[in-house]
Amino acid sequence: MSVLKPQSKVLFIGDSITDAGRDRTDPDDLGRGYPRLVAATYAEAHPGDGVRFLNRGISGNRVRDLRARWEPDCLDLAPDVVSVMIGINDTWRRYDRADATSAEDFAADYERILALTTDRLTARLVLVEPFLLPVRPGQDSWREDLDPKIAVVRRLAREYAATLVPLDTIVTAAAANRDAAELAGDGVHPTMEGHALIAGSWLEATT
Repeated sequence: MSVLKPQSKVLFIGDSITDAGRDRTDPDDLGRGYPRLVAATYAEAHPGDGVRFLNRGISGNRVRDLRARWEPDCLDLAPDVVSVMIGINDTWRRYDRADATSAEDFAADYERILALTTDRLTARLVLVEPFLLPVRPGQDSWREDLDPKIAVVRRLAREYAATLVPLDTIVTAAAANRDAAELAGDGVHPTMEGHALIAGSWLEATT
């Protein structure tokens, strides 16, 4: 069942993958990544529907950062659809700054923002898995940290009747027989081809 209805407001929120270089001084700027591609593709397929897309991704964010800004950047906007993609920085900071986020803390903060949303809004939820392609040396070891966080996202999607975009599975399969760097040059940040894959996967799950 489609989560996108005519005249609805769709919020994308997350980290740099969602941010995608948006102009944060312009509340309507969608950046150069998958939110912009979703909006353009949807508008072309559904002219006149009047769906408004917003981007509130911020580079470097972890789930604790989303929780800290959830009021102004989600609840106050009163979206009809809330799409969350978060988690890779919760893993990455363990390896580049020795600043780990446990799976338990990740789950607690993630569940808190979903609970706040369902308490205050009637919005449909879309949860997008974080993903990792082991492009750089040592990134294979990140799986021990990331996989439990992906499991949290899947569990919360079930518990909150959210639409799940199984992005880690999708991206891993897409990179299986090619140079993974063509989809994410550093294993984390998508190329334009990677963003197109995310956008297509998002639309397939939600329309």
